[in-house]
Amino acid sequence: MKPDVKNIAIFASGEGTNFTALTDFFKKESLPLKVKLLVCDHAHVHVLDRAHQESVPTFVINFKDYPDKAAAETVIAQKLADNQIDFIILAGYMRIIGPTLLAKYEGKIINIHPALLPKFPGRHGIEDAYEAGVDTTGVTVHWVDSGIDSGKIIAQQEVPVHKDDQLSDLEQRIHATEHVLYPNVVKQLLERGEI
Repeated sequence: MKPDVKNIAIFASGEGTNFTALTDFFKKESLPLKVKLLVCDHAHVHVLDRAHQESVPTFVINFKDYPDKAAAETVIAQKLADNQIDFIILAGYMRIIGPTLLAKYEGKIINIHPALLPKFPGRHGIEDAYEAGVDTTGVTVHWVDSGIDSGKIIAQQEVPVHKDDQLSDLEQRIHATEHVLYPNVVKQLLERGEI
């Protein structure tokens, strides 16, 4: 018997390399997942082009058009409901998920962070690790909760920091690690029935 297909929304804010890594992996592995929607908070970013190339519908929301985050998230939640979304993958989405979305998708949102949490949370994880002079950093996939990169850790992968690294060298290794780890974690969650 064929498993039920799970409807996924990916949230992103920029380039979309994790979006592409995820969609490519899902196709290659023939996973029972359908990326039904890309939610983006910027109108002119490359991830929208990537979604168009993959025939993934997009929903662009400008938070400035709403009186507060709750109002914007109410609109997002309705769009997710309209698309029967089962699970949300944050892939370079540079906003904190608020209580409105968390209440509707508790335990159904994951994020990837470019550092070994709990070290170097927040928006500049790679740069913060680089400037701290650590010899190892990495990538973390975690459940999303009401804090900033504070949800329960699902998986981590270490990435070495070499003495002669420029920041761009480390960024490249981190992103390459993300592109392998994130899709595989999604597959594992699916196999465990957590999606």
